[in-house]
Amino acid sequence: MNDSMVMPMDPDAVDTVERVPHGSSDDPDILDFSANINPRIPTGVEAVYRDALELSGTYPPDDYPEYRAEASNYVDCTPEEVVPTPGGLAAIRLTIETTVSADDSVLVPFPSFGEYHREVCLQGATPEFVPHDRILETDPTDHALVVVCNPNNPTGDLYDADALRRYAGQCRDAGTTLLVDEAFLGFTEQESIAGQVGVVVARSLTKLFGLPGLRAGFAVTTGPARNRLEIARRAWTLGTPAAAVGTYSMRCTEFITETRDRVQNEYSRMCDTLAGSFNVHPSDAPFLLLDVGERDPNKIVRTARKRGVAVRDATTFRGLDSHIRVAVRLPDENDQLLDVLDDV
Repeated sequence: MNDSMVMPMDPDAVDTVERVPHGSSDDPDILDFSANINPRIPTGVEAVYRDALELSGTYPPDDYPEYRAEASNYVDCTPEEVVPTPGGLAAIRLTIETTVSADDSVLVPFPSFGEYHREVCLQGATPEFVPHDRILETDPTDHALVVVCNPNNPTGDLYDADALRRYAGQCRDAGTTLLVDEAFLGFTEQESIAGQVGVVVARSLTKLFGLPGLRAGFAVTTGPARNRLEIARRAWTLGTPAAAVGTYSMRCTEFITETRDRVQNEYSRMCDTLAGSFNVHPSDAPFLLLDVGERDPNKIVRTARKRGVAVRDATTFRGLDSHIRVAVRLPDENDQLLDVLDDV
């Protein structure tokens, strides 16, 4: 592949690919456990946003020096390796667009985030599905890309850091790019794999910092891959408010620590309560995957919503047919969820 080459989206494929269902509710009367978003935001964000809004009458600096510098501290890489994107999904799309050609094959985990499959198909390429807990055992040879979600959504499994780095070496030896989606890694203590040769990391800032509508994230990679991403990204890829709030939030280390502690404590409490009615999948992420057994997952979703709580129908994930997914929120909110699920 030519280092400057960027593969266009396959226009014929667009007509054959559908939208992917996601969680989230914009109903103010619904307590939303269907999207895995921190219900709290860092103190001071509002003031940062207001100041940035006043500067939005001009274009932001397209090189985003402050944002890159803070992102490099956040994941321990160099600022030059950071490519700003409007959310983690934009980093995923940018990686696939600059790595995968029509008729290539891509190893995609399941059950996992449905946008991987969709983005691969939009390139006219072929997703080859692998169980998410076996993806590090696959041979990357003859594949354009391997995708890993760490921790995996919707199961919450966190990959062993050493095993992931060994697999990154296998991909590098095979000449295959490894894309690691770390959208929820900030909720854990595990270090990012960012900066490894042959690896592209996709990071989202909006989940950990409770601002999904802001659309802020970045990719991290090195060498020719970094050059392709930087050349292909859109000009002014982040709005001034998103860049300013993202930069500020990544500095909020106390907020991050408090969030991790709260999620871990609430996760343990919720597991203990839910284990009496559901098979709870162990999770290192701010959500729980529940097997409802012989009950109808869709009926549970509808019943919960009637009682003011939104939960995620996880049967829309490939390979799952008896599951729902619930986020970990604040203690009093989690109590409401537990009360509702106790009756379904």
